Amino acid sequence: MDEPDPDNRLTAGEMGRGLPVGEVDAQLLNSVRKALPILSDLSRSDLLLYVPIAAEEVLISDQARPRSIFPLYEENLAGKRADVHSAPWVFRALDSTRLHRGVQSGTVHDAPIVREVLPVLGSQGRAIAALSIETNLLAHERHRRRSRVFQRALRQLQVMALRGELTNVEHLSPFGEHDGIVVVDPQRRIQYMSGIATNLYRRIGHMGNLLRQSVYAIETADAELVDEALNSGTCLEREKEEHGRIWLRKVIPLYAHREQWPLSLRRVPDLPCPPGCVPVGALWTVHDATEARDKERELKAKMAMVQEIHHRVKNNLQAIASLLRLQSRRASSPEVEQALGDTVNRILSVAVVHEFLSYNDASVINLHEVAQRIADQMAQSVMDPNKHIEFRLTGPSIFLSSQQATACALVINELLLNAVQHGYEQRDVGVVTMDLTDDGEAIAIQIGDDGAGLPSDFDMDEHGGLGLRIVRTLVEGDLKGSFELHGERGVRAVVAFPKTPLGGTKN
Repeated sequence: MDEPDPDNRLTAGEMGRGLPVGEVDAQLLNSVRKALPILSDLSRSDLLLYVPIAAEEVLISDQARPRSIFPLYEENLAGKRADVHSAPWVFRALDSTRLHRGVQSGTVHDAPIVREVLPVLGSQGRAIAALSIETNLLAHERHRRRSRVFQRALRQLQVMALRGELTNVEHLSPFGEHDGIVVVDPQRRIQYMSGIATNLYRRIGHMGNLLRQSVYAIETADAELVDEALNSGTCLEREKEEHGRIWLRKVIPLYAHREQWPLSLRRVPDLPCPPGCVPVGALWTVHDATEARDKERELKAKMAMVQEIHHRVKNNLQAIASLLRLQSRRASSPEVEQALGDTVNRILSVAVVHEFLSYNDASVINLHEVAQRIADQMAQSVMDPNKHIEFRLTGPSIFLSSQQATACALVINELLLNAVQHGYEQRDVGVVTMDLTDDGEAIAIQIGDDGAGLPSDFDMDEHGGLGLRIVRTLVEGDLKGSFELHGERGVRAVVAFPKTPLGGTKN
């Protein structure tokens, strides 16, 4: 969901070309939007928020899909328009001056649904938006058979959301299909407990019926969290380990306007709550995160081990490079010294990738950073200090799998070496450019120099050295791409290859 503008004014453009509203109503609409994700999860319904853009036209400004059930809409409907003929239920809600539920049947993708539409009443008592709560018929029938306590709590939660009375709700994590639900009254007595919640509490030894029991009798962190939520009037979320389990709890305090409830509830001691309201209890959800956290800890341990391995590989490669560098200084001929020097740079280019893997996510490498590191490394170790050759890198950050990043590191190393050694053999000043592009499906690496250029009769198969053969093998074999050399105004090498989905492989 979009965050509110700093001055909290939702203009026509900010509401998706909706009619302009004042500051108070803009704040209300922003509060409604923040509540939609958790409201969609708990209602097990798709939510569509309509705003008027003309006398007989509305726009879907926001959409929320439930995570607790399969959503009705796979497509993104935000930004779509409707008129009085295609969505008459919306206009009936917009004509209302009281919080009335309009219920009707309909179809979505030929499947029967039940649609409840409620107005969002602004500061002047008129509807400034309409919320459509859309549920598949089977889920709706199941909901009708659920406890009246839960149904009443859910309706109250929906009303509070439309009045902008849910504080801090945007920071709650999603509610899932395997989460339990509990509802308590103002005296902290349990009035409803879902089957999932009942099973969760049985895991920690509460085998009896907890209905009508005080939350303080459970001897868990629930009572403390419920008290904190009701005393602060704020939605809260906490994770805590107890009884050998890791539980994630979310608590939403429930309030109602005083005239809607019996005198017995209106005499509840005053707590922080919206003006004219009385606390009527709280709804909390509980999720057993034990297995997920165990897997996270196991994954972190494995990642730490893998990163340590990459760190050691990098150190070993650098040690080998140092030995070869010493050997090259004692070489008996310039050809051997050159060959050893090139081998050192190839080893160091692979070491760069392992260095990134030693402290980053082992599955993702930023090609831009790798290219910059190789260029810096080459400027320090390969370039003749008497020459002034500049390396320039342009392009976005491109994240690749470690396999593709390693091949690219070797390709970039070879092409830079080729440019430095052959393009500026007889020149002391120049610029080597590296340009990275990403169109979403394919990656392109272009490395060019303003050096001597290619001979007019140059043929890669006949005249290409070991470096160019390595590049072609890597590009065509490992990257499944193409490699071209162009000789106008210096040399420009173009490498293009398809991007492999992160975590996957490309056949």
